[in-house]
Amino acid sequence: MNRIRVVAVLLAATTTLASPAFAEEVEYFATLSGPAEAPPNASPGTGSVTLTLDRDLRTMTIDASFSGLLGTLTVAHIHCCTLLANEGTAGVATPTPTFPGFPAGVTSGSYMETFDMKLATSYNPAFITANGGTADSAYSALLAGLNDGKAYLNLHSSEFPGGEIRGFLAPVPEPETWAMLLGGLGLIGWTARRAHRAAS
Repeated sequence: MNRIRVVAVLLAATTTLASPAFAEEVEYFATLSGPAEAPPNASPGTGSVTLTLDRDLRTMTIDASFSGLLGTLTVAHIHCCTLLANEGTAGVATPTPTFPGFPAGVTSGSYMETFDMKLATSYNPAFITANGGTADSAYSALLAGLNDGKAYLNLHSSEFPGGEIRGFLAPVPEPETWAMLLGGLGLIGWTARRAHRAAS
């Protein structure tokens, strides 16, 4: 049993060292839908977004697509930070009234843009004020919200002014982290089988 504990501790330490917090780029992903809105709606619209943070350059890239909206798109932005993970509502964190260049007046489309998160123009001024008063403090608040599952992309439309489809962003594990986790689990299983055989 002592060997199993040692392997488990080593696996935990290795996985922690490989976490996204130490990576140059961190990805977050969300699937957008009407039932995920607050309050939920029956929109057939769907969408997805990948948000990539480059922690060295401190940039944020939004890569989003959507289709099937009942209304025409009016504005799109990221809201942060809800009180609880994956539920509730929050104020707008990113540029208002919408992401610059985000498709409007359509029921489907795609968008890709990179923002310099060192600039105050990459945030809603109210979000900066509510989170320390600087772009640096706003970035820290947004990063914490993303890591805690308290930030979501919301697409508003003419049919649903409060939001037609949305999705909470969640960190995407790095391939190296998954590989280490699976390898570590295999090692734990192998050690447990050896210990069991030795005890029988």
